[in-house]
Amino acid sequence: MRRMLVATCILAIGSLSAAADQGPVRIGVLDDMSGLYADITGPGSVTAAELAIEDFGELFGHEIEIYSADHQNRGDLASTIARQWFDDDGVHAVFGLGNSAAALAVQELGRERGKFVLVSGAATTRLTGDSCSPTGVHWAYDTHALAHGTGSAVVAEGGDTWFFLTADYAFGHSLEEEVSRVVEASGGEVLGAARHPLDTADFASYLLQGQASGAKIIGLANAGTDTTNAIRQAAEFGIVEAGQQLAGLLMFISDVDALGLEAAQNLVLTTGFYWDRTDETRAWAERFYERRGMMPGMAHGGVYSSAMHLFKAMEKVGSTDPDEVMQAMRDMPVDDFFGDGGYLREDGRMVHDMYLARVKSPEESEGEWDYYEILRTIPGDDAYRPLEDSDCPHVN
Repeated sequence: MRRMLVATCILAIGSLSAAADQGPVRIGVLDDMSGLYADITGPGSVTAAELAIEDFGELFGHEIEIYSADHQNRGDLASTIARQWFDDDGVHAVFGLGNSAAALAVQELGRERGKFVLVSGAATTRLTGDSCSPTGVHWAYDTHALAHGTGSAVVAEGGDTWFFLTADYAFGHSLEEEVSRVVEASGGEVLGAARHPLDTADFASYLLQGQASGAKIIGLANAGTDTTNAIRQAAEFGIVEAGQQLAGLLMFISDVDALGLEAAQNLVLTTGFYWDRTDETRAWAERFYERRGMMPGMAHGGVYSSAMHLFKAMEKVGSTDPDEVMQAMRDMPVDDFFGDGGYLREDGRMVHDMYLARVKSPEESEGEWDYYEILRTIPGDDAYRPLEDSDCPHVN
């Protein structure tokens, strides 16, 4: 017994020494700070990370340091910034990464450097599929969950013929593909698609193609101001009045706020977070609102939640060792306002409940930012692609 006690003490002292040898933990928030995704990610993601740092406190006796930068929705620029952070500035983890091209580029760099990449703003399932990484984490949502939420619900309500307006890069392609699969599996039909460049101002030709298709549903496989511009211009063409319905496949609460309830009412969407769902979500959202003057969306909640989970894992193992920290992150349940009951899989997918929501009418809303009626909860194991279907190379 005495020998075991001595061994335990030696191990404990060794762990404390390892923690003491750690320098300051540095994190980076790399997002669209000024472009079409700035409201749904961007500066709000920095605020979310700052709140996580304040709530967690010190790690290894040091304050957690934060960097931030604008990737301008360019994968090459995102990779250049992340390389400098990893190689020159000693950054241990990058968060945010709205824009799938940027997220894929930085996750690959993180894999090469043994650095943590925790994505909350991008949607492509490739992040946990063929481009997965042992140090990569996909936190808030993905195109599979969005498709199985919104796509299934719309088809069930009779929207069985679809035409897509698709952002012409990895995210839009993935979302169109996932929703098409759901529509067809449910007995519906995809009549066509029009792919538009990122950050498009004029949707006239694309909307006219959708109108000419005769599809009951025009699915918007885009995000940010691309989505809000398409919805506004569809109203100018009288598309909804003529009998077709729009489906916003990735919408955030800031999009609804920008559109106004008069234009956005009755849109059905899938979200991983709603600020007014519980006492805990309301308390955190009010803190966020005090700093940003807007309520947080799911990308913001995802940055806070993923940062807190990483910090807890580092504290638990007493180091920033990638293998040990990732194992601790998988071993610990996600227990917070964002992902209560969630868990991290081997492919990097954080599995948590999603929510099917309907946008309220102006008459139904009881006040500022009271925008959603939650129609149903989609259990995480139903929302996300099963692990056995993953094509992630390091998953057995």
